[in-house]
Order: sequence, then structure tokens, then C-alpha cells
Amino acid sequence: MIISFADVLSIMFYILLIVLVITLIILVINAIKTLDKVDKLVDDVSQKSEKLNGLFSIIDNTTDAVVGFSDTIIGYLSSAIGKIFNRKKEKENDEEK
Repeated sequence: MIISFADVLSIMFYILLIVLVITLIILVINAIKTLDKVDKLVDDVSQKSEKLNGLFSIIDNTTDAVVGFSDTIIGYLSSAIGKIFNRKKEKENDEEK
């Protein structure tokens, strides 16, 4: 019984194909495990960020209140300063006439 060169090559090809399939199966299993870990991490980060949403809303509301207050004060100050300068201009105009 003589084994031809083509038979040897086909047997080697099948063995390499089996090794490749087994390697791919192992890589896919490891990738699935890694994706499960990443999914758990993303869920954890999402839960923690949801817990911080209350704090961020408090900070946002506080900032809005401070900005509104400072805008009101600046508005009053600018109108008062404008009135002072307008009085001086009116007095100068009255004196010129």
C-alpha cells in the first residue's frame, strides 16, 4: 500500500484546518468572555452616572440661581450708574442753555 503525495497533502490540510477551527473556537470563547466583562463594566458605569445625575441637577439649579441673582444685581448697578451719568449730562446741557 503506497500513500501518494496528494494524500499526504490532503491529510496535512485537514489537520491544519482542524487546528484552525479549534483555535478560532477558543478565540471566540475568549472574546465572548471579554465582551461580558466589558458589558458588566459599562452597566456599572451607567448605574454610577445615574446616581450622580441628582448631584448634577442640584449644581445646575444652583448655577442658574446664582447667574440670575448676579444678572439682577448687575442690571440694577448699571441702571444706577447710567442714571448718574445721565444726570451729569442733563446738568451740563441745562447750564449751556
